[in-house]
Amino acid sequence: MCGIVGYIGSRNAADVLIDGLRRLEYRGYDSAGIAAQNGAGIHIEKRAGRIDALAEALRARPLFGTAGIAHTRWATHGAPTDANAHPHTDCAGRISVVHNGIVENFQELKRELAQAGHRFRSETDSEVLAHLIEEAWGRTGDPLEAVRAALGRVRGSYAVAVLFEAHPGLLIAARRESPLVVGLGDGEYLVASDAPAVVPHTREILVLDDGELARIDRTGVRLFDMRGNEVEKRPLRVDWDPEEAEKGGFEHFMIKEIHEQPAALRRALAGRIAPEENGAGSPAALRVDLAEAGWSAEAIRAFRKVYLVACGTAHHAGLVGKRLLEAATDLDVAAELASEFRYGEPRVGPAALVIAVSQSGETADTLAAVKEAKLRGARVLAVTNVVGSSLARAADYVLYTHAGPEIAVASTKAYLTQLACLGLVALYVGRVRGTLSKERERELAAALERLPALVEQVIRAVEPKARELARRWQDARDLFYIGRGLDYAVAREGQLKVKEIAYVHAEALAAGELKHGTLALIEEGVPVVALATQRPLVDKTLSNIQEVAARGGDVVALALEDCPRREALEETAREVWYLPAVPAELAPVLAAVPLQLFAYHMAKARGLDVDKPRNLAKSVTVE
Repeated sequence: MCGIVGYIGSRNAADVLIDGLRRLEYRGYDSAGIAAQNGAGIHIEKRAGRIDALAEALRARPLFGTAGIAHTRWATHGAPTDANAHPHTDCAGRISVVHNGIVENFQELKRELAQAGHRFRSETDSEVLAHLIEEAWGRTGDPLEAVRAALGRVRGSYAVAVLFEAHPGLLIAARRESPLVVGLGDGEYLVASDAPAVVPHTREILVLDDGELARIDRTGVRLFDMRGNEVEKRPLRVDWDPEEAEKGGFEHFMIKEIHEQPAALRRALAGRIAPEENGAGSPAALRVDLAEAGWSAEAIRAFRKVYLVACGTAHHAGLVGKRLLEAATDLDVAAELASEFRYGEPRVGPAALVIAVSQSGETADTLAAVKEAKLRGARVLAVTNVVGSSLARAADYVLYTHAGPEIAVASTKAYLTQLACLGLVALYVGRVRGTLSKERERELAAALERLPALVEQVIRAVEPKARELARRWQDARDLFYIGRGLDYAVAREGQLKVKEIAYVHAEALAAGELKHGTLALIEEGVPVVALATQRPLVDKTLSNIQEVAARGGDVVALALEDCPRREALEETAREVWYLPAVPAELAPVLAAVPLQLFAYHMAKARGLDVDKPRNLAKSVTVE
């Protein structure tokens, strides 16, 4: 979610670039930097913290030049520091690079480059790009070819902008899986991660597609593919105003972030699922590798008990994680509310692993639970979105979700990436402990890789239905969500979403508990969402749906396409929304999306502030 801005023209680049960075602040960041070129070299200023700190440094030491690149960083490798901020340079400081994305194979590239004599100044994956371009530049002498050759060695995602000291007034840009647009102004050109940085200067843009490069100078823009072939593309006109542009044309940040979930999942899985080599050395089945978390196989085998501690949405992810770990390992697993954990005399010790889940890494109750666990000798694995957060620093092991910043208070993409990461943890721990068969790991790893595309499919298919359902139920006083097993865990998240942004009383129930009291509340027209994605439990859930329908409940059911009781479900529920067939363990990732979409459209139908619900904050940093 880093922000990139580049400029070529006749104005002072630094002024345009700082303004552009401010217009991308909504993307979230932890440091900022700028490089300007004036024919006498490339000059760089960068600071950890807010853009204001960078602007203050530029007031003290101005940068002049009519070409430049700038960046706001959301840390993925290396803490938020001045050294880790972008731009990065090659050994001699003659090439400057800003990068958005993740270089999955940066460690092997960095080792190779270091052995060749390259000197690294940061902990980031992005710096390897500057040195790869330096190597290729030495061979080709052509900036475009150097960038193209360097990116050909990269596995992962990127949007990059590159300056060369030897070519003042030239900017090379490229993208794969990370967004990048080129603004076509009057005698000037801009590059940006998103349209808000461009629209104050021009409404004419070129949107780079995956695998495309742009060569930009004062004479114009030329586009190329990764084979070096020139590409013709017609400009688009952006009619958004600056505020709309921040939301990418979406009405609210929440719906934008729901649509960003496929990309967020790709980042969460990137580099963590790899082909397993067979004896002949050729690619074979997929397997999960989480050695990056910093734990050893010996430590993983020594654990006897696992606690998942979290609050709110992260706790609901923990409920799914508990089931996944129980299915893949021989461990005793508990999911606890962090706010209650330390008051129950938790039996944690050196043989316990505490998995603490928090989007921000600053949730006060979760940090307090971690402190208590560590005092009792437990090891802690942090599953968090923010590099360098308090939770990441306190933990023994860290697994970053790479969801990118969330602006809306209601969590969406953070939750889905937490589910994906906990799935990876379950598979990895199961393999290391020898409790998960190779066949099952391969099946689930392959299914995990398919999830981003499937979530994209679900969003397209379900959003019109969610919009229509919200209109039908917008005046409801009560909503009930029911499910069994993993479906119950997802139901908990669904009811939270509609409570926090639509202000409707909602209750999630293990479906079998309906008849132990709550069935008395079901009468004609009462809305009920029934989750039935767990194949072994569909018959039991179906009987509960029939109980609700018999009392006049208005039931919408969620099921997988290969549900064994499709006909009976369709006869009983008013509507059935089908999701792509996946292993039951991974169904929560798909099932959460319709519930997010429904909550969003419910709040919108009721005329509420979707992104800033009353009484709530994005990160709860007090107990």
